[in-house]
Amino acid sequence: MKLIAYVMDGHELDIRPARPNRAWMDAYFERYAYGCLPLLMANMHGWEILSPVSFTAIWNGGGHKDGVAILEDEDSNGQILSFFGSGIITYKLPAVFRTEPGYDLYVQAPPNNPIDGVAPLAGIVEMDWATTIISMNWQLTRPNFAVRFKKGQPLCQVFPVKRGELENFEPEKRRLSDEPELAAYIDEWLARRRGFQAALKDPDSPERRQKWPGNYRRGTDVFDESAAPSDHLTRLRLKPFKEKPDGDGG
Repeated sequence: MKLIAYVMDGHELDIRPARPNRAWMDAYFERYAYGCLPLLMANMHGWEILSPVSFTAIWNGGGHKDGVAILEDEDSNGQILSFFGSGIITYKLPAVFRTEPGYDLYVQAPPNNPIDGVAPLAGIVEMDWATTIISMNWQLTRPNFAVRFKKGQPLCQVFPVKRGELENFEPEKRRLSDEPELAAYIDEWLARRRGFQAALKDPDSPERRQKWPGNYRRGTDVFDESAAPSDHLTRLRLKPFKEKPDGDGG
């Protein structure tokens, strides 16, 4: 399976496998947030693209594209601009991506990484056939408020998704009471979780030292530690983008 980025001549694309770390998670009490495996897996889901320059953006609250002032510490060569108006900042990725047939490219902000005064806008592009330059867009949300992005800060995260796969699902809603065995399991799970959370208040308790029950991280059932599925993941190990020698199109 290939994911290719054809970088435009005269430009660089700083792209790497997405990392699990977040500044707010580092600062969280006893780094407790790193115990949440679903959070970490989302953080690592794809490849993150780093800002080519440091810049500050300010929006006057209007709808015209001139209502956004972008102050770059150095020239981004036209990659950071106000194109759409309504407080939207556009980062033009200096590359044409190509996915495998039948796969789209999901373009989003690095997840679980809030930035005050600006919200990300996600997009999905059929990059197995479309020959286009894609962009990552952020919408400023607070008029006359300076938002700062630093060089090397992840601005965008991309990953392939299989086209039309969601349409194959047939969603249903059912009552939990219709599955008595599952309902009994959840009742016991909730009771144990409440007990664990209560024990966290005791600084000398084993639960306080453990921080998390850990069953999901281990891929085990609450009542059966041997029930781990063979394909359970606790980390993504994505391959970095390799540089191809000049003239090598393979």
